[in-house]
Amino acid sequence: MLHAPLLRLPFFWDEAGYYIPAVHDLMQFHSLIVRTTLDTGHPPLSTFWLALWFSIGGLKPLVAHTAMLLLAAFALTNVFLLARRITNTKVAFASTVATALYPIFFVQSSLAHADIAAAAFALWGIRLSVERRLWWSQLAFSLAVLSKETAIITPLALALWEIVLGEENEARSEKFCHALIRLTPVLPLAGWLLFHHHATGRFLGGAEFFSYNVSQTLHPLRFVLALGLRTWHLLGTMNMLPLTGAMAIAMFFPPVVDETGQRPRIAIPIQFQFALIMLANIVAFSLIGGAVLARYLLPTYPLVIMIGMSTLYRRVMRWEWPAAMMVIFFVMALFFDPPYKFAPEDNLTYKDYVELHYDAAQFLGQHEQGATVLTAWPATDEISHAYLGYVSAPLTPLAVENFTVDELIKARAQRRRYQVAYLFSTKYESAGWFQSEWWNRMNRKFFDYHTDVPPDVAAEFLGGRVVFLERRKQEWVEIIEMPSKDGQPVEALLHGER
Repeated sequence: MLHAPLLRLPFFWDEAGYYIPAVHDLMQFHSLIVRTTLDTGHPPLSTFWLALWFSIGGLKPLVAHTAMLLLAAFALTNVFLLARRITNTKVAFASTVATALYPIFFVQSSLAHADIAAAAFALWGIRLSVERRLWWSQLAFSLAVLSKETAIITPLALALWEIVLGEENEARSEKFCHALIRLTPVLPLAGWLLFHHHATGRFLGGAEFFSYNVSQTLHPLRFVLALGLRTWHLLGTMNMLPLTGAMAIAMFFPPVVDETGQRPRIAIPIQFQFALIMLANIVAFSLIGGAVLARYLLPTYPLVIMIGMSTLYRRVMRWEWPAAMMVIFFVMALFFDPPYKFAPEDNLTYKDYVELHYDAAQFLGQHEQGATVLTAWPATDEISHAYLGYVSAPLTPLAVENFTVDELIKARAQRRRYQVAYLFSTKYESAGWFQSEWWNRMNRKFFDYHTDVPPDVAAEFLGGRVVFLERRKQEWVEIIEMPSKDGQPVEALLHGER
């Protein structure tokens, strides 16, 4: 019900650029390898899941977002069962509510990214692993890996835990055997990689995707900076900091003794497992992934929340009050921008982005049909694929990389190739507290950060006339009509009148 206002929104960013076109290709061409978009090399399970629901309800945003909510509900079910297993029902309830309303989890719950599917199955696997249902947990982790290849990080971390720590009463040979069992998800992943190599000649995604997400990220300084960002994403971003701060302060209090005795803590071996899973994800995603997106850590946020809520329960007599405050902080982060850089998909800012792009696309559809439209990804896909929910009839895009000065200089040199320019904010510029030229330079060098030309300057720079401009907070969209050779407005040439 909380997601109801969001379910009919057109597809957002990577949904429109990768995931939904992959489902479209599977349904239209019956091919696991994409044909109309960039090959990311992701395993196909989440694509199959959406294709199943599209075949029933049609290729619509409402169908996709509802299908993803089912996976999110499954993830939250496992959060509750896992937390109840390692703590108690009260802490499990608080952890589940907090996870559901944590902005990153809340937003990803309905977006058609592979991350929520991988997180749902990974959390199932962690729960089954804690319950010592070893083979069933490998099934869950295998499904996670077949949703997104990076989900292999969690079973690898648990295999390492078996070898280094494991159960105290197990022999070394038994620990080694259990570690080998935990490597089972490597087999389905290897099978997919071999199939992908057979079909494309490469194990991972296309050359551009591999370069952006792997080869360009292997720099020592970038790793150190990314490690700091990933740690912040896990423990601080989107008002997670109040919970981790409250947990740290509560550790100075003695355990509460009530009518049942001393309140228990999460068993130390389980805490070690959680810590190793978190550390493995932080390190792995500091090494790979061109975009340092918070959603990549999606399976780990519930673990932090469980430990935090359990610590409050154990060491604060009226723990319900600080726990409720943490939930309020999470809800506030959904609506209010933090004073640091973040991705629009980290809270409800993404809704503003989608609605702005929908309004701009509707304007183009009504006034600029037949024109070639200069724009950047993902708007190139939004206006050329009607099934993404932005336009009823496709328009012809001319792509540029972004809207920096360098790219607009190139666009100005190609003015005869397009009649309309559709510009928008490609980076969310929040009014941050933490500004430094060195950090901005590192962002530009390692994390694809750039500054878009402001909309008023862009129109003057391209020599066109603004016919549509809309803003919400720090985001904007702008449509510029370029004059024709004889000076007539482009719409007059396209439609015969103005």
